[in-house]
This record gives sequence, C-alpha cells and structure tokens, in this order.
Amino acid sequence: MMKISNLTKVAKLGKTAVVLSGAVLLIAAGTGVIMAQDSASSAASAKEKNVVSGETEAKRLLLLMDRDQNGKVSRQEFMDFMAAEFDLLDKNKDGALDVRELTQTRLTAPQKGAIHR
Repeated sequence: MMKISNLTKVAKLGKTAVVLSGAVLLIAAGTGVIMAQDSASSAASAKEKNVVSGETEAKRLLLLMDRDQNGKVSRQEFMDFMAAEFDLLDKNKDGALDVRELTQTRLTAPQKGAIHR
C-alpha cells in the first residue's frame, strides 16, 4: 500500500502533467492559428496579384481594341478586333480554327500609332 505522501506526489505529478499537456495544446493551437493566418495572408496576397494581373491584361486588351481611343470598347470595335484576330489565326484560310492555329499565335499590343494588324 502507498503512503499518503507518495499519493500526494502522484497527484501533484498528475496535475503537472495535465497543466503541461494543456500548455502544449495551447502552443500547438497558437501555432496553427499563426500558420492559418500566414496561409490566409498568402492567399489574399496571391488574390491581389491576380486582380492586378487581370487589370493589366484588361488594359492591354483595351489598347488593342479601342480604335477611337475613347477609353471604351464598342461592340463594333470588339467585333472588328475579333474578326481581324480570326483572320490572322486562320493560317490555312479554311474559315475554321484548329488547335494548332489557336495555340501558335499570341496577341500583342500594337506599337504606338500603329493600326491593329
């Protein structure tokens, strides 16, 4: 049979173990929160970069399509641009675009003062 002083020691050790376990869990949870915040921050930063990239691409397309340079693309400007692009992409002039024709050409911004190809 254990003495009372030994039981007290075991009880104290048990309390210490519980406190230490709780501390470890709090530290782990805190680390998880920090990691989640870093991950959310990285995701938000990537999203902002995507938005900026999208805006840059939209401005590039505006420069390509806006023939009267009023800062807007009319339906006619858009349709003219797309028709010209189709004609440029249709290398074999069969009136249809195949995979090769669609993947071989990239849109480029016109030189200052140049008319769209």
